[in-house]
Amino acid sequence: MFRFPLFILITLIVAFGGGIMISLYALDATQGFGAIKLGAWEAFPELQTVDADPYAKSHRARAGKLLYGSAEGLTFTAGVDDSGERLNAACHYRITGQTPPARLWTLFTADNAGNPVSLQASLPAALNSWTVLRQPDSSFAIDIAARAQPGNWLALPQAGSFRLVLTLFDTPTAGSSGVIDLSMPKLTKIGCGNA
Repeated sequence: MFRFPLFILITLIVAFGGGIMISLYALDATQGFGAIKLGAWEAFPELQTVDADPYAKSHRARAGKLLYGSAEGLTFTAGVDDSGERLNAACHYRITGQTPPARLWTLFTADNAGNPVSLQASLPAALNSWTVLRQPDSSFAIDIAARAQPGNWLALPQAGSFRLVLTLFDTPTAGSSGVIDLSMPKLTKIGCGNA
């Protein structure tokens, strides 16, 4: 007698629960469509615009983060190095080159959700265009490692994977279609462990 209503109830729970879980997974897996990949760096130029796709709008609403207008800034993230290997806190990386033109840029290490990693207060967790040491040709080299390095250095947690977040503020490239032609800094792995 109660078998048929119980079967309907279980079916509805599985259908709605599965739909919610798949939707949450889709929102966590991507920031939307229209990604531009330049070496290790990836950006979503239309993420904060009115033309953003429904997944990007949902991701933006769920994250609750303040996004920049199309002419205010552009955020690039890197979860892999230039050879395509996932960034690992047990390894030592180096960023070399120059950033695209911008009034100001910031670079910090983040967890896989994009939040800044928590380090000891005395360790450098971020750099910007005003504090970075440059070569005479205006290029720079930034070491990213768990152990202290001379020159420009970003500290890493002791273990796990991480992401790098590079934000260009007040850049002429943020609102243009020339983002694909940008020259981004190189991100190379120096070694892992004690190497």
